[in-house]
Amino acid sequence: MTITELRTQCDEQPFHPFILHLADGRQIPVNHPYYVAYAPNGRSVIVYQLNNSYNVVDLRLVTDLEVSPNGESPQPTS
Repeated sequence: MTITELRTQCDEQPFHPFILHLADGRQIPVNHPYYVAYAPNGRSVIVYQLNNSYNVVDLRLVTDLEVSPNGESPQPTS
């Protein structure tokens, strides 16, 4: 995934929460566009969670971006 593709999804109006699926099987929920911080080099992002934890994501490892069709926050599966 490229930073441009991620920015496009985050800039959707209205915003729809989504999940980033990573090559190692992790699933990172993105609940709000303000919770994403972009690295200047465009290679990685930091995604903050509702509990103030965060994930550092190498965008080259994103295999899928899942958006809930009904606009609700999709839930990561275990």
